[in-house]
Amino acid sequence: CDQIIDKQIYTVCYSYKYKGALSGWTRLDGNKVNAVNIKKRPRFYSDKTIPKEYRSKYSDYTGTGRTWNRGHFIIADADADYSKKSLHLVYDMCQILPQAAKVNQKVYLKAERYGRLIATKLGYVNSVSIANYKNANKTIKNNVVIPSGFYRIYYNDKAHFKKCFYFKNDPYINPAKDRLKDHLVDC
Repeated sequence: CDQIIDKQIYTVCYSYKYKGALSGWTRLDGNKVNAVNIKKRPRFYSDKTIPKEYRSKYSDYTGTGRTWNRGHFIIADADADYSKKSLHLVYDMCQILPQAAKVNQKVYLKAERYGRLIATKLGYVNSVSIANYKNANKTIKNNVVIPSGFYRIYYNDKAHFKKCFYFKNDPYINPAKDRLKDHLVDC
């Protein structure tokens, strides 16, 4: 990590080279993840603790929406919509990565929902996200590197629970044929 960013409800290992997160972690509280559901979403914003030349910005994604979305990588907005403060924290660009539109809107969403379900059942679940930049040679504006894939690890040691997933960042994926179990990998 070039910089560790502590956002109170999640932590980011940030890369200046990729202008994005390498990894991050959070704990989903089963009493909070489905407690409220604030509908109005805040605007994305750049993290001022990151030196300006290494920051990703909202405008870096402008015009890429059909192929690449601003994807919540470490913690989803639905994981933190129990208060305005927590919801605001997840819109920090330090944890946003270019995700293929279909992956972001359909496929990765399944893992996020699963994490909330497990947190509710077990009381909490720890979540670790790791970006795969191997063979990542594409960028969007401002040289923000597009990861080739994403790992999501959920675990609760107290409950002896662990599941690991890998999602290829593929803009041509067919979400209709995709199942969450298709992404299970050995932890």
